[in-house]
Amino acid sequence: MKFRRSRASKRGRIEIIPMIDVMFFLATFMLASLAMQRLDAVKVDLPSGQAQQMSEDQPLTLAVDRTNTIFLDRQPVRLDQVEAGVRRLLKPDRNVVIAAADAAAQGVVVQAMLAARRAGAEHFLIAIHRE
Repeated sequence: MKFRRSRASKRGRIEIIPMIDVMFFLATFMLASLAMQRLDAVKVDLPSGQAQQMSEDQPLTLAVDRTNTIFLDRQPVRLDQVEAGVRRLLKPDRNVVIAAADAAAQGVVVQAMLAARRAGAEHFLIAIHRE
C-alpha cells in the first residue's frame, strides 16, 4: 500500500493579472470622474475674497467679461436679451451666479442683474476666486 505524501508546502505566487485589472479600473474611474466635472463657465478674472462653498449643482450663470460682453450659460447675449433668456432658463428655486471680471464695468453688471431680477431671479450668488 502506497501512502500519499502529505501536501507539500507550495511557494505562494503573486498573480499579476488581477492587479492589472484593478489598475485599469482605477484609471477608467479617474478619467470618468474628470469628465463629469462641469466646466461651462466663461473664463473671467474673478475678484478675491472669502466665501462658503456653493451647494447648488447647476446654477444659472450670468457672466460679464472684461470687454463687457454678457454671457448667459456660456452663450453671448445682449443686455436687452438678458431678461428673456433668464426667464426661459430659470427654474424655480434656482440661483443665478454672477461671474464678473475685475475689469468689467459695474454698470453693465448691475444692469444685467436688474434684468435677471425682472425675469424672476430672486437669489444671486457672486463668484469669486478663493484666496
